[in-house]
Amino acid sequence: MSTRSPHVLAVRADSMGDVLLTGPAIRALAARARVSLLAGPAGAAAARALPGVDDVFVHALPWIVADPEPCAADAVDALLDDVRARAPDEAVVFTSFHQSPLPLALLLRLAGVPRVSAISPDYPGTLLDVRHDVDDGVHEVERARSLAAAAGFPVPPGDDGRLALRAGFVVPSSLPSPYVVVHPGASVPARAWDPDRARALVRVLVRDGVRVVVTGGPAERRLTQFVAGAHPLVVDAGGELSLAELAGVLAGARAVVSGNTGPAHLAAAVGTPVVSLYAPTVPAARWRPWMVEHVLLGDQQIACRGCRARQCPVAGHPCLDVAVADVVDALERVAPAPARVPGWGTAA
Repeated sequence: MSTRSPHVLAVRADSMGDVLLTGPAIRALAARARVSLLAGPAGAAAARALPGVDDVFVHALPWIVADPEPCAADAVDALLDDVRARAPDEAVVFTSFHQSPLPLALLLRLAGVPRVSAISPDYPGTLLDVRHDVDDGVHEVERARSLAAAAGFPVPPGDDGRLALRAGFVVPSSLPSPYVVVHPGASVPARAWDPDRARALVRVLVRDGVRVVVTGGPAERRLTQFVAGAHPLVVDAGGELSLAELAGVLAGARAVVSGNTGPAHLAAAVGTPVVSLYAPTVPAARWRPWMVEHVLLGDQQIACRGCRARQCPVAGHPCLDVAVADVVDALERVAPAPARVPGWGTAA
């Protein structure tokens, strides 16, 4: 009798945060199978950091990524070749509520994948073997785990469903503790707080003796430099950190201030409290920091909530009209009592 473990191709082809939120579902697959993960360029580093993933390969899917290149035949051929080379026994295609799994399901059929599972409100014909239905109001983590279970991979015993990373990230000893991380940027501009307020927050924290690390990606160096200013209590780490290094910085922080973007979910994965400056372009019920202490700031009931805008068309960005003092107060609430820094909450 063969004891070969089944080989499952999991797919999550968008951003870092999306991949991290799929982590608990990936662990469910890995409890019963060997897992290859098809990731997009923006989520590849996060995919490699997930427990339970044996193999990661990367393709930009033009029906998933935000700023796609034209759909090219050679890129499709390369994807088909990579899938055929791995010869998975089945595929589980994880998507968000606004994404269709059907273009990829068609390609997986052409690559010879015998069983495909996905969530799809649209008629899939013979493209899906498991067409799962789930309430759009559930969190992305629950949505993904629900699909895994429908495909035959229930939650493993003892798995609490938290986000997690492989071992390998290191809390930097070069940063004097305690410190707060301020992450002013966002992959979607409409989800970012006003840079002037982020800079003012850093100045208030520094005034009260709080050390601050400002983080951002390579394209955000000017933003982090502006927000950090020049002060010995502030470290500008913009554009300098790999995902593992960023995870270490977040793990060593007392709290993280971030919009609804990847580092907020990375903070949750390392167990650091989050002050979430949450623009409700997508519902917080689906995307808020998962199973970690957090405070949501921003007008979650604003009339234009759910707009999914990438650039806010409303003057003043009213859903994120959040005062610096409110952020300082939220930091005081999420930081554990032994970690409180004297002076927090004194901003007017």
